[in-house]
Amino acid sequence: MATDFRTLKAGLLAALIAVGLGVEVNQARAAESDTITVAGGCFWCVEADFEKVKGVKEAVSGYTGGTVKNPTYKQVVRGGTGHYEAVEIKYDPAQISARQLYDLFFRSIDPTDAGGQFCDRGESYRTAIFVSDPAEKQAAQAAKAAAEQALGQTIVTPILDAGTFYEAEAYHQDYYKGEQLVLTRFGPKTQAAAYDRYREACGRDQRVRELWGSDAPFVN
Repeated sequence: MATDFRTLKAGLLAALIAVGLGVEVNQARAAESDTITVAGGCFWCVEADFEKVKGVKEAVSGYTGGTVKNPTYKQVVRGGTGHYEAVEIKYDPAQISARQLYDLFFRSIDPTDAGGQFCDRGESYRTAIFVSDPAEKQAAQAAKAAAEQALGQTIVTPILDAGTFYEAEAYHQDYYKGEQLVLTRFGPKTQAAAYDRYREACGRDQRVRELWGSDAPFVN
């Protein structure tokens, strides 16, 4: 009986150790991924830019900052919902920090423009950073101050408390590399080709280059 008890006790101890190791592994895996949320005009462009960054796992287009639940794209761009076109950037903090991502973000937009971005005008195309804790807020504030000093102009991009993030419709995700045909004013194009024509026509890279010069991370 004593031997059976010792065997049972050893088995229980092993099980508890295994559970503890499983919890530690899950916590370690969770720690490998953090998220920031930014609005930088057209979410296709922000998504395309940040999915090129080493350490970024995924960028998801969506809507946030407004009052309407489960908004549609048409509702948001029409105005009146208060929502921004925004992007959730999921990243590995062992490879890149929130502060570094915010630095890249400021240098990929026109943070002096309060009325939209480039050819896209209106409330849904305004810029903003949405923070969910004091550490994110501190990193965003530091990046904003550094960008303002580097640019030598007043930055109007606000730092706001994060709210509910609503993923955009499926056809908006990874639009910049989509192969589905869409009808444009230039004729039928793949989504990727349509995106390239839109970005060029909207003047995004030209304006970013004009503002940031060689510090612009996503333009040639």
